[in-house]
Amino acid sequence: MTFRTLGLALATASLAFSAPALAKLSPQEERIVAAVDKGHDRWIGVLEAITLQNSGSRNIAGVKKVGEMVTPELERLGFKVEWVDQSAAKRSGHLIATRTGRPGSTKMLLIGHLDTVFEPDSPFQAVRRLNETTMEGPGVEDNKGGVVTMFAALEAMQAAGTLSAATITVVLTGDEEDAGDPIDVARADLVKWGQWADVALDFEGLSQIDGKDMGSIARRSSYSWQINATGKEGHSQGIFSASAGHGAIYELARIIDQFRKELPEDKLTFNVGLIAGGSVAALDADLVRAQAAGKTNIIPAVAVARGDFRTLSDEQSDRIKAKMQAIVAQHLSGTGAEIVFEQGYPPMAPTEGNRGLLRRLNLVNADLGLEQMAELDPLKRGAGDISFVARYVDGLVGMGPAGDGAHAPGETVDLPSIKRQAKRSAILMTRLSMEKR
Repeated sequence: MTFRTLGLALATASLAFSAPALAKLSPQEERIVAAVDKGHDRWIGVLEAITLQNSGSRNIAGVKKVGEMVTPELERLGFKVEWVDQSAAKRSGHLIATRTGRPGSTKMLLIGHLDTVFEPDSPFQAVRRLNETTMEGPGVEDNKGGVVTMFAALEAMQAAGTLSAATITVVLTGDEEDAGDPIDVARADLVKWGQWADVALDFEGLSQIDGKDMGSIARRSSYSWQINATGKEGHSQGIFSASAGHGAIYELARIIDQFRKELPEDKLTFNVGLIAGGSVAALDADLVRAQAAGKTNIIPAVAVARGDFRTLSDEQSDRIKAKMQAIVAQHLSGTGAEIVFEQGYPPMAPTEGNRGLLRRLNLVNADLGLEQMAELDPLKRGAGDISFVARYVDGLVGMGPAGDGAHAPGETVDLPSIKRQAKRSAILMTRLSMEKR
């Protein structure tokens, strides 16, 4: 039985967790804390090693190499490890590790990723310690720090004797930063394990506001769109006339301006990232560059724009798509236009089941002597892999370490947060593993 199917029972139980239930950590949990502290330096060494190995999403060999580097760590913890090739989606692959614990215990899905945004041609490749608490490197927080935090938690559970009871599947995708195509193929294995699980824990970075750790129970979607506008090419002296019409660029400008005026609503953002128009206009194969040509005295025949939008629920996504399509259909005279949506990352809506898990995590925080984690505004959280399973299973986001500057040269990770997050995760997983489903 999953948390989702527990429904009202979970919500009622979650409310109970608002009040203190345990006065202190159990002896096993105290051993978890000690084990995390003891293993910290070794895991920092592992983090440095895997960060030095470039694993940009399109570096097929590099992503697989990181998978090979971490496989022995999972096997040492009793996991059966499989590499799932993703050449059909034009990416390297995913690492999937499974272990079965006590019959009927909570089935937990742990999610992270092996790839980074830094491809081999990026000048940012080195790893260095800036000081005792900070390490800099490509993907050191997003998400190699998350992978190490996950492993440190699992190792601490093994040292405390609680891992043997836990039923866990680890899915480390190889293309979270640049998902393979078709995305249905690229995320089929993750979805399968999401449908299997009772709980999903996402080990991407810990969100902080004003230095305080925040609890993340939602992520917004990320969908791409493209508008292709057309007009009647002709001499500019006829622009706006009944015979010549308005031209493709004015049609595209109308659409984009109506988006700006008519689309805004709570938790929605939308953006235009690339635009081109003229007598000819074309995008490259990767859809990230455009070439256009035209003259000032020729009405443009074509115009193209690409952008994205982000929503908090499937219902909001459907509504925004319908509004965008309606706007596009209101053509200026002598023009035409179409909008095409590309499947991206779905939303992870804030559910009562997710809030119940955050309450459980805050009980762990109380017993560790840590501050309570307030609920993070989803506007401050990007899209991620857990969203593909959010409709099937309740989960938490941001179980990895804190950091700064993700996706940019100079990315850093806060090393003490690895210990803090590993302790939280290991104790939460231990408590969940003791529950009968």
